[in-house]
Amino acid sequence: MTGEKVTHSIEIISKADSVNIVEKLIEDLKQEHQFDEDCYGNMLVAVTEAVNNAIQHGNKFDESKKVIINYELEKDQIMFSVRDEGTGFDFYDLPDPTAPENLEKPTGRGIFLMKHLADQVIFEDNGKLVELYFKTHQP
Repeated sequence: MTGEKVTHSIEIISKADSVNIVEKLIEDLKQEHQFDEDCYGNMLVAVTEAVNNAIQHGNKFDESKKVIINYELEKDQIMFSVRDEGTGFDFYDLPDPTAPENLEKPTGRGIFLMKHLADQVIFEDNGKLVELYFKTHQP
């Protein structure tokens, strides 16, 4: 990649299969910019989890509400932002998914995964916007 900043934005409707569009976007980025497999896998899981959360918890599957996904790629880092039209949430008050009482619950691991897979995760606007940063590990 040359020194210029690459940016792109997409808007999807709030239904579960819209995540396929984001998966394709990340696959195309991997091919175009030759991200290594670890970086690609981390981005794919963390960003799709953020989008799933926006669709399910933020917009509550309301197809009249949109999820906006942006990315900015510079040198050795890419930042994805995911914004929903929901009411937000208290991202400081989340149950620990590794606590014994939560281990068998089918949900509640998304933000935990994002924080472990991305190099940095920032919540803004009462949780309606999440930014995920990744070092790109390009050859």
